[in-house]
Amino acid sequence: MMKRKLEHFQGCLVGGAIGDALGRPVEFLKLYEIVRHYGAEGVQDLPLSAAGVAEVTDDTQMTLFTAEGILRAEARAVERGECHPPSMVFFAYQRWLHTQGYPKKDEYAWIYDGWLLQLKEMYARRGPGNTCLSALSSGKQGSISEPLNNSKGCGGVMRVAPAGLFYRKERAFEMAAEFAALTHGHPSGYLSAGALAYLIALIIEGLDMEPALLRTVAELERHPGHEECKQLLQQAIALVQQDLPDVVAIATLGQGWVAEEALAIAAYCALRHQDNFKKAIIAAVNHDGDSDSTGAITGNILGAYLGLSTIPAEWMARVELKEVLLQIAGDLFTGYQDSQEWRNRYPG
Repeated sequence: MMKRKLEHFQGCLVGGAIGDALGRPVEFLKLYEIVRHYGAEGVQDLPLSAAGVAEVTDDTQMTLFTAEGILRAEARAVERGECHPPSMVFFAYQRWLHTQGYPKKDEYAWIYDGWLLQLKEMYARRGPGNTCLSALSSGKQGSISEPLNNSKGCGGVMRVAPAGLFYRKERAFEMAAEFAALTHGHPSGYLSAGALAYLIALIIEGLDMEPALLRTVAELERHPGHEECKQLLQQAIALVQQDLPDVVAIATLGQGWVAEEALAIAAYCALRHQDNFKKAIIAAVNHDGDSDSTGAITGNILGAYLGLSTIPAEWMARVELKEVLLQIAGDLFTGYQDSQEWRNRYPG
């Protein structure tokens, strides 16, 4: 069945935000600490702030700016006949950096516009990753051919789901890897991002979860430096057949602080609970390690697979930035629209 429908785009972004928000309060806790605080089953429901919303982290913020960069690149291609998506996403990340309290850069003075910068919620500082901050504050644009560092932290993979929604699969891999390489120079850091976008693109094309994962593994083999990411993805797929408790299976994959571990944990949870969004997200956050990122990536994958209608309504109602996520998802779905309203959101 063709899954390239609006609700699957919406499910991908809203689902990622829900996983992010569910994992946020337990991100730095060991499993025994999670159990001690939340009970034997771990955290089960979205925590609410004093304002009554489930707050997201930098994972969701950067995902939104990734989408904005992609759409502004598309607008530039239509209006000016020129397009370099990695540069436009880099500028989008510079806007995100400004929301985190960093001054505007004089050399990029022309980039500080667009609707996301007008949203006060985007200026909340929610645990931004040091690698993203240091790479972006340098003002240098990293790439696969000219890496800025040797980092493979999960800050590259957790933000690239929009590439899998907007581009067809081969282009999705290429673009997502370049978007991650803007800040993360290790092959496992950017190839994990490419693999996530490729997986989401396959799901949007209509593949079932396991075939999509197997084809993603095969695609990884075409790229130098794929070994770590491929091995863990294969391990994640195999673990689903072993019928282990989720916490045991996830522990064998790592903690999610690095990109290939975060992707593998998310792939395991999405495949293991492919018909139940809630179970998958709960499994994805109740472990030692980077729970918000593994929750966010799981939500991206399974939200794209199952669609918005399968996400618990009470979770969707509470998650921060829901309306923004729905708008961005709609814009990714329709692509460039020749309307003043759209152009105001994504000036070329």
